[in-house]
Amino acid sequence: MTISTTEHTTTIDLPATVVEIGGEGAVLAEQRGHVLLVTINRPEARNAVNRSVMVGVGEALDFAEEQSDVWAVIITGAGDKAFCAGADLKAAAAGELTDAGDERLRRWGFAGYVTHHISKPTIAAVNGFALGGGTEITLASDLAIAADTANFGLPEVKRGIFAGAGGAFRLPRAIPDKIAMEAVLTGRPISAQRAYELGLVNRVVPRDDLLEAAFALADEILQNAPLAVQVSKRIAKGITDGAVPAEAGDWERTGREGAVLMASADAREGMLAFAEKRAPKWQGK
Repeated sequence: MTISTTEHTTTIDLPATVVEIGGEGAVLAEQRGHVLLVTINRPEARNAVNRSVMVGVGEALDFAEEQSDVWAVIITGAGDKAFCAGADLKAAAAGELTDAGDERLRRWGFAGYVTHHISKPTIAAVNGFALGGGTEITLASDLAIAADTANFGLPEVKRGIFAGAGGAFRLPRAIPDKIAMEAVLTGRPISAQRAYELGLVNRVVPRDDLLEAAFALADEILQNAPLAVQVSKRIAKGITDGAVPAEAGDWERTGREGAVLMASADAREGMLAFAEKRAPKWQGK
């Protein structure tokens, strides 16, 4: 494992300092050396995103950006089955995933993450399946390490909805267009190995080695001057004052098209069929 800036030790072996954030325990944050480890902590719900996750992840990223001694962020999921199963449908139905007057949630986007553009490098440590919102969190990360058991994909069309947290336009920019369009239009999953071959993740490792590999990658980054790394990221990603102006049109289109789709009979049918565990009956309206 790469040696970090702390002599004779590796970052993952350093004592952890718990960071106090919101989220009511749905998100855990701990700092090891110059790395902030953020864990979505809802394994019983396959780490699905509810309002508490949005607040916890968002506050953790704000903490990372504000602290001069945090130089990199790793985001992962609790347990060994799911990185993130996307939106918690019960929470969504209850309106929990709207900004509801909280300007921070509007600015941060889905999971408190997908439009939360910080200068510190972010690494997704994908510990299990990452369908829907889990793939969108991966796409929003600068780097990604996947467990060999992970799966990616955007299955929303199977439910009458769409990948509204950036997946519909970010996936075709991350991997070859024809492959991305097949994934977007069929909802078919992508294995961890295939994701690596396509460049969606940086490497695939055995599940038990996942965090070690993520911290090793972070340690390589920590060898470099932190301000130079942050400037390089902002230039590479087109970040200006915490936003990416080049994506403004994509998000406007996503919101406009999504509002129409979510009011359709097919969207309602998709959610109802999912809840009733039956095949949907599409009407095309």
